[in-house]
Amino acid sequence: MDFFTIGAILVGLSALFAYLNHRFLRLPHTIGLVVIALVVSLVVIAIDSLLPFSQIAENLTGWLRQIDFNKTLMQGMLSFLLFAGGLHSDFSAFRTRRVTIGVLAFIGTFISTFIVAGVLWYLLKVFGIGIPFIWALVFGALISPTDPVAVLGLFKTIEVPETLEAKMAGESMFNDGVGVVFFTVAVAIAAGGGGHGGDLGFGGIAEIFLVEVVGGIVLGLIAGFIAYRAVIRTDEPSLAVLFTLAVVMVTYALALALEMSGPIAMVVAGLFMAGKGTKVKLSEITRDHLLTFWSLLDEILNSVLFLLIGLEVLIVAASLDHLGVALIAIPLTLGARAISVGLPMAVLSRWENYTKGAYPVMVWGGLRGGIAVALALSMPNNEFKPGLLTITYAIVLFSIIVQGLTIKPLVGKVVR
Repeated sequence: MDFFTIGAILVGLSALFAYLNHRFLRLPHTIGLVVIALVVSLVVIAIDSLLPFSQIAENLTGWLRQIDFNKTLMQGMLSFLLFAGGLHSDFSAFRTRRVTIGVLAFIGTFISTFIVAGVLWYLLKVFGIGIPFIWALVFGALISPTDPVAVLGLFKTIEVPETLEAKMAGESMFNDGVGVVFFTVAVAIAAGGGGHGGDLGFGGIAEIFLVEVVGGIVLGLIAGFIAYRAVIRTDEPSLAVLFTLAVVMVTYALALALEMSGPIAMVVAGLFMAGKGTKVKLSEITRDHLLTFWSLLDEILNSVLFLLIGLEVLIVAASLDHLGVALIAIPLTLGARAISVGLPMAVLSRWENYTKGAYPVMVWGGLRGGIAVALALSMPNNEFKPGLLTITYAIVLFSIIVQGLTIKPLVGKVVR
């Protein structure tokens, strides 16, 4: 099936399911898409079980396998989504809370990764499932970061204090890039060095972090500066869109080629443009044109992404051997999130005041999404991958549906 046909099916299904949600379910847009796609997937699986000769699930699964979820998200959609998130952010709020955001994104993700890895490794051992600790660490790295797409989408449906929104949005956008770096290092170690030249020692790990994180930040600053100067100098609506689109695509491709963190580069580039006053230094028509374009692109890609998350159950359902462990891993991940947020906040509270109810909202609102699924699917094929993929998917579905639908009443109870 060609690229255009696949795209047409995805956008068509997104529009159909969005209509059904708007007309009947009335759930938040992205959550509604996940729920409807999930229900459709389960119905297909049920029909295939009752009528094996129909081969509906097999045919749909074959079609889904033509869509490389990891490449589609990590090497395509994510660049636009993160740049749009940075561009629409309040840079001044980010800057004044940069220490908290940085600590949560780096230290918090590190703490959560090792807590999840250690406890999951022990639980699997109790269940009689042997797994090397390094592969448990791979799982901890992919599931610990909060998903920026899911978290930013959350703020479109609920109102939280500006300071709290800045912390959660900033953490999710940066710990995404940090989590990918942790994952890359863990997979390289698990694979005996992978493409990084033999066994990784401390120097090799430090080099990966330096190139990915620092390189991503520098590349993002350069890209943001180029886009900003081009847009300001022309101040023409169509050119502003073209310049930013070109900078995002070229910069992300360059980051992949140089093995730098593309996600971090995109966040930095978007924030740079927001911080340099693009929104006020441009004419009203150019500013509105630019922001509207990135808002629309963000909405369309979000719709397709969450549709795919719901449909991916057709692939994951092929191996449900670890479903029991997956159900236990849900509270494990939440517990790790509680500790990885609570410890930094306890230390930083000596210098910074936190909004009322910030802690429970940050813990429960730390949603996991498509990035975790994409990373899980990208793991090298081995005996551990199917089980870890099942656990990842269960956590992501719980996060998006249960946490996503209950965060609004939680905010109303603990913040106001």
